[in-house]
Amino acid sequence: MGADGLESLSARELHDRAVRYAVRHGDFGFLWDLLKAIPAAEAATGHSDEAANDLSKISALLSDAMASGEGRLGEALRPIYLDYLGRHPDA
Repeated sequence: MGADGLESLSARELHDRAVRYAVRHGDFGFLWDLLKAIPAAEAATGHSDEAANDLSKISALLSDAMASGEGRLGEALRPIYLDYLGRHPDA
């Protein structure tokens, strides 16, 4: 679909199309950019309380990722770390 066709779609249709494509193609860069943009978009629409809530959720997910090498969680994720490091021997 060309740029003119995309312009005619609703925000919901654009969201569904973009997110579906990113998930199907493993484009985590786009998904991460989207997550980073949501709090500012919430604030721009006058929902500053929701923006703070979004930032808190993202912060919690990042905190979980940073601590995910500890205890039983770390052991459960061990195969993922081994696979990743095996594909990136310079890590």
